[in-house]
Amino acid sequence: MKQIWAPWRLEFILGEKEEGCIFCRKPEETADEKNLILHRGKHNFVMLNLYPYTNGHLMVVPYHHTSDIEALEPDEMDDNGRLVQASVKILRKHMSPEGFNIGLNLGKAAGAGIDQHVHTHIVPRWNGDTNFMPVLSDVRLLPQHIRETWSLLAADFQNLR
Repeated sequence: MKQIWAPWRLEFILGEKEEGCIFCRKPEETADEKNLILHRGKHNFVMLNLYPYTNGHLMVVPYHHTSDIEALEPDEMDDNGRLVQASVKILRKHMSPEGFNIGLNLGKAAGAGIDQHVHTHIVPRWNGDTNFMPVLSDVRLLPQHIRETWSLLAADFQNLR
């Protein structure tokens, strides 16, 4: 039997679950690298997904805590769209994906893991990046550690300021 190394999962499995909204709490802290925050915009921030579908799985998150996309102001939506575009450009530069899944899961019924705070997913995709593992064993194979991905992308996101 082959072993799969996914060290960041154990932290989630064994770790104490934090209270409150992660998307409100993390930007209040200043430890951006630890919290996987790549960029802080005026109305939104960009962070890596700690439990990604693929390497480079980003989220653009408004600071405004709401589960209702209709509650976001036009400036918040504009900033979100601008950061989605910038994220795609940076991911293309560093990771050469062959496609992207970009979208929002609004509500538990739509698949939202965190349904109380709107956020946009940007998932880089490559031909052949899926296989039987997620279906049969709820395991994803990621070729790069998430901290290495943060280091790879961080400089370009810092340049957005």
